[in-house]
Amino acid sequence: MTTMPGTGTRPEGASAPIPEEAIRLNRITKTYRSGSLAVDALVDVDVSIRFGEFVAIIGPSGSGKSTLMHLLGCLDVPTSGEYHLAGVDVAHLDEDHLATVRNRRIGFVFQQFNLLADLDALANVELPLVYSGIDRPTRRQRARAALDHVGLADRMSHRPAELSGGQQQRVAIARALVTEPAILLADEPTGNLDSTSTTEVLDLLAALHRNGRTVVLITHEADVAARAERTISVRDGRIVADTATTPGGRAA
Repeated sequence: MTTMPGTGTRPEGASAPIPEEAIRLNRITKTYRSGSLAVDALVDVDVSIRFGEFVAIIGPSGSGKSTLMHLLGCLDVPTSGEYHLAGVDVAHLDEDHLATVRNRRIGFVFQQFNLLADLDALANVELPLVYSGIDRPTRRQRARAALDHVGLADRMSHRPAELSGGQQQRVAIARALVTEPAILLADEPTGNLDSTSTTEVLDLLAALHRNGRTVVLITHEADVAARAERTISVRDGRIVADTATTPGGRAA
């Protein structure tokens, strides 16, 4: 595998000093309302993640981790509090501006691979660059480099049905990387994989981290979270633990 250029450690077009924090949440609360009923999904959440960290966010169903993932990915906005992403305050941006931030700053990997069945791996990886208006020769070059980086240089012409689950997820990771985002946000990326493919995908995320990529992994599985260098535990909408781990997955 080759090394991808650009680990996402500098906001696009920035001339100011590079911020040390990829993510800074200050007293974030998210309240959902239905008529007179109000439910606090997140309450006074404070989180700081530095560039180059590999962080797992773990919690059971209903803990608030999915809401937190949506806020981190700029798929939603908080009810109150501040969210700085790569030094930019995004907590109260409108949908158009949030979409721009998502496209430029965040690479998404989901449990469902979300690959287009009629396109080969190379064309699937190219898609974000097509939407960004990148010319065809440039996007082809970048898509090939991304697939090479995830170990699929020999599978570029294969369609999703011709790939294993682990290979499809690696194509999805390549697609997330092709825009050279500041942060890779992986939401339950091993949820649909067998044990062998799970290990392969987690090994790849760990390798990306070692090469300087900022990785945030959302999971409900302790053994998956243990692959990160730091684990943030969420329960009842609050951060209940923030623990550094050793390479073996034990609390430091």
